[in-house]
Amino acid sequence: MNRFKFLYFSALGVLAIFMFATCTDLEVAEQDSIVLESTGGTPQPGDPAALLASAYKDLSAITDQANIYSLFDHTTDEMIPPTRGVDWGDNGVWRTLHTHNWDPTHAYVLGSWNRLNQRVFKCNQILFSNPNAQQAAEAKFLRAFFMWQVLDLFGQVPFREADEGVDVDPRVLSSGEAFDFIVKDLEDALPNLPNTGPSATNSGATQAAANAMLARLWLNKAKYKAASPEGPYTFDAADMNKVIGYCDAVTAAGYSLESNYFNNFSTSAATEIIFTTAEGSPQNRWFMTLHYSQDPSGWNGFATLADFYAKFEDGDQRKGNYPTPDGTKFSGIARGFLVGQQYKDDATPVIDSRSQKPLTFTSEMPLAGAATENGIRVIKYHPSNAGQYILLRYADVFLMKAEAVMRGGTDPGGKTAVQLVNELRGVRGASALGALDAAAMLDERGRELYWEGIRRTDQIRFGAFTGTWSDKTNTEAFRVLFPIPQQALDSNPNLTQNAGY
Repeated sequence: MNRFKFLYFSALGVLAIFMFATCTDLEVAEQDSIVLESTGGTPQPGDPAALLASAYKDLSAITDQANIYSLFDHTTDEMIPPTRGVDWGDNGVWRTLHTHNWDPTHAYVLGSWNRLNQRVFKCNQILFSNPNAQQAAEAKFLRAFFMWQVLDLFGQVPFREADEGVDVDPRVLSSGEAFDFIVKDLEDALPNLPNTGPSATNSGATQAAANAMLARLWLNKAKYKAASPEGPYTFDAADMNKVIGYCDAVTAAGYSLESNYFNNFSTSAATEIIFTTAEGSPQNRWFMTLHYSQDPSGWNGFATLADFYAKFEDGDQRKGNYPTPDGTKFSGIARGFLVGQQYKDDATPVIDSRSQKPLTFTSEMPLAGAATENGIRVIKYHPSNAGQYILLRYADVFLMKAEAVMRGGTDPGGKTAVQLVNELRGVRGASALGALDAAAMLDERGRELYWEGIRRTDQIRFGAFTGTWSDKTNTEAFRVLFPIPQQALDSNPNLTQNAGY
């Protein structure tokens, strides 16, 4: 079996790292690897169909609440991981993400680096194994998807071809080089991907998924090509027009905004779902936030910040609702933001098993020393009818187009950015905005896409990631990139540590 120089732990080693975590019972298990056989140390082509199926299974890592997802969401103003007594202490692994005090030894920085780079390499193996045209296109899409995350998180990407020996140190793509590489992969893949419309089970690469990723790449090009990772960023009108073109291509494939917001996250999803994974359950998203005393019983973990919740107005579907079977009583677990008294399915109050008082979620949310009822909880995927885990959704594309117009692009249909945003807000039941600036656009993306793993990227693009919020006072600009793990630096001399670490 070949060993990859950007992977440092066996499966048992990775498991050992996380055995200390007392509240992460449903961490997604790593899928079995499929590796290429070798003759005399030279890798031989494998079965491209089996390798591709394994690469799709690897998407399940994103459904975990730790590692990749934690770097994209726990570091932002929409999520807080409080310590409640001894629960969720976990040697400070969550608190350091929230407070922006991580270092090159952080377990989830290392875990994310290893997982993502392993997945990029597996896609290289597919392309080395004589795939047909569609298999090659899907492999290039998946390679682009995983490589984009490495680029966005770390600002540099190690790369080794599948037929290079284990003695070869992976070359390292700079941020700008990685951007060009990813864009080319997606452009090359497009013609040979299926032109599939929206579906609740869109778990394969499609032209719409590639166009959505190309829109994301060009919208963030200013960061990836900037002289300094922390900016300033310059958004070119020509780049914004590229974003608009890719977004319009997704619309042309039949995608549209869903009239019932929470249908997107259910088995009834229809019009917005571009790319999902069937390999990892959304269950971690409700277990990580629900209270011990609710049904299903959760881990009583993560919450949103009061200031983030305050961005929503009453009447906005995205703020959430409780089921009301008889039209008069709240019952069961709500969708959206869970605040105030919680109810059972029979509409009777939930009792906190520890305090023996009615369970009432409060907006108060200290990072340490939190009471069991502190914190507004979030449910998008509901235990009763959760659909597949969403990786790309049309509302994100719709708002990328609006932002591109705001940043100097031109809508072929003649709409302004505020008109586009108000079109979405109207569908969601929110009142129209009279004007739109960068802060309002960032807020709207937050209202639409909260807890979907894109907030960090958005905050960096808008220059808000180095600001302050509850229990987060660190404003160091270099935190827009994570450090390269120390084990990676020790293994590959082509890597250099990111500034500030």
